[in-house]
Amino acid sequence: MLIIDCPWCGPRAESEFAYGGEGGIARPGATEAMSDEQWGDYVFMRKNPKGLHHEQWRHASGCGKWFNALRDTVSYRFHGTWKIGAEPPPAFARLGQGAATPATPAALPAAEGAAR
Repeated sequence: MLIIDCPWCGPRAESEFAYGGEGGIARPGATEAMSDEQWGDYVFMRKNPKGLHHEQWRHASGCGKWFNALRDTVSYRFHGTWKIGAEPPPAFARLGQGAATPATPAALPAAEGAAR
């Protein structure tokens, strides 16, 4: 069984969580000025790396809050989880993100843990 460490509730079974897609994707400004192709790229085009990947997850059967995760897509091992808006773990630098500011999930309202 895969165990995921919720930043609020602690370690829990994978079955309590919902995958939310690639993390760190910021919603573009002035969306009304975007072409259909640009909007399609924002909505549908995502990385699909083999190795470390920045993701967003929701503790659906627990606290209901969204959080960031750094997961290896080959081994499924989680290298770290952190709250939205908090500093990422040191392993995050391996993604080439360096001191990047963790982004709020694009479709998530400003309130943490708000339902989609």
